[in-house]
Amino acid sequence: MEKAKRTEISTLGEFGLIDKLTQHIQLKNTSSVKGVGDDAAIIQPATTQVITTDILVEGIHFDLVYTPLKHLGYKSVIVNLSDVYAMNATPKQILVSIAISNRFSVEAIEEIYEGIQLACTKYNVDLIGGDTTASPKGLVINVVAIGEQEKSKIVTRNTAKEGDLLCVTGDLGGAYMGLTVLQREKQVFLNAPDASIELAGNDYIVGRQLKPEARKDIIEFFAEENIIPTSMIDISDGLSSEILHLCKQSNVGCQLNEDGVPIANETYDKALEFGIDPINCALSGGEDYELLFTILPSDKNKVNAHPDISIIGEMLDENLGVKLFTKGGNYHDIISLGWNSLKDEA
Repeated sequence: MEKAKRTEISTLGEFGLIDKLTQHIQLKNTSSVKGVGDDAAIIQPATTQVITTDILVEGIHFDLVYTPLKHLGYKSVIVNLSDVYAMNATPKQILVSIAISNRFSVEAIEEIYEGIQLACTKYNVDLIGGDTTASPKGLVINVVAIGEQEKSKIVTRNTAKEGDLLCVTGDLGGAYMGLTVLQREKQVFLNAPDASIELAGNDYIVGRQLKPEARKDIIEFFAEENIIPTSMIDISDGLSSEILHLCKQSNVGCQLNEDGVPIANETYDKALEFGIDPINCALSGGEDYELLFTILPSDKNKVNAHPDISIIGEMLDENLGVKLFTKGGNYHDIISLGWNSLKDEA
């Protein structure tokens, strides 16, 4: 087998690497006035901006034993775009900063940027700048995303009201089960490097973990149907944590109906195979990057007509607490069991 080409970053230097990674960038949004190539980017938004940032650290947020670099680049953009969509805004620009050790070649960094550019193309976002620097070990990627929306249409976490309906997009728990499968196969590989990695039949859940998507389509649906959610958040840390965020910020309670929580068949079956209650995957798994939002009861019919939105509960008086109504007809307090990047490792 021909040995893969490896070009040391030191042969290009920082500016040479930046030139190589950004040589094909073309700006698509009218608000992007000046991108890569100057001391700072220039943007001229037509309306109110929303800005967010996320940092991904090797060994905490991703494991390169099973994460392809192109997928990592793609995901690093998606996790930020999802936060912009969670404000009912449209992302327009990103800035990417990366810290790399000498373990990584120019070709490896190009793979990461391939994924970044793929996400930018799919979501019509401009890469307008960032930074590169050395890291003593490992890989760190930080992305800043900038979005736009009319001020009156921006949605936050603190405006849900008693009587609002709780909704979620897509299905939940898949990313967690994908991670569980990947970690199992990693252990097989570490114990027997010659053993084959077995991912057959797990394409959906593994894809949910390694290459998630952001719900641009839902924001477009809201615009088409003249729906402005009363509150919204994206599901990065698990359904239980996100519901508690909405309730705390809005000073309301909630009843979550277990039988309404959408869980894909692949997720459900794999959870049982691992001896996990499927509802716990949805409540505590995280990294689904779906949208959790509340609506006025008057918008119920519009939302019900969308095939990928589920109404899963109702916001209550704060004094009634935050409860899960189980399929067995019992009530349990919802507690935060979501993923915590300050203490847990990937």
